[in-house]
Amino acid sequence: QVQLVESGGGLVQAGGSLTLACAASGPITAYNTMSWYRQAPGKQRDFVAESPFGGRPKYADSVIGRFTVSRGSARTSKLYINILKPEDTALYYCKVLHDGQSYWGQGTQVTVSE
Repeated sequence: QVQLVESGGGLVQAGGSLTLACAASGPITAYNTMSWYRQAPGKQRDFVAESPFGGRPKYADSVIGRFTVSRGSARTSKLYINILKPEDTALYYCKVLHDGQSYWGQGTQVTVSE
C-alpha cells in the first residue's frame, strides 16, 4: 500500500520562503517519479514540479526560478519555495506514480499574505 504524507506548509509573508517535504511509504523506488501539484480555492489542481529518476527536474512556468525540487531518497522529495507570492497560496500535494496508478497525499496548506 502506497501512502504519501506532505508537511512543511504554513502562513508566510510575501517574499518569504518555505520548504515542503513529502514522505512515501510502501513499494516505492527511485524509478517512481514523485511530483508536486497545487490547488488554489475554486481552481483546478495544477502541476508544479517533479524530479524524475535519471532526468532533469521539470517545473511549471509560473514557478521557474523560485521553486526547486529535490529527491532526497527513493521515498522522499522536497520542494524549496522562495520569493513567495500571494498567488502561490494553495494546498500543495505530492503525487507518485506506481504500477500505472497515481497516489496522492492529503496535502499541506501554503498561505501567503501581502
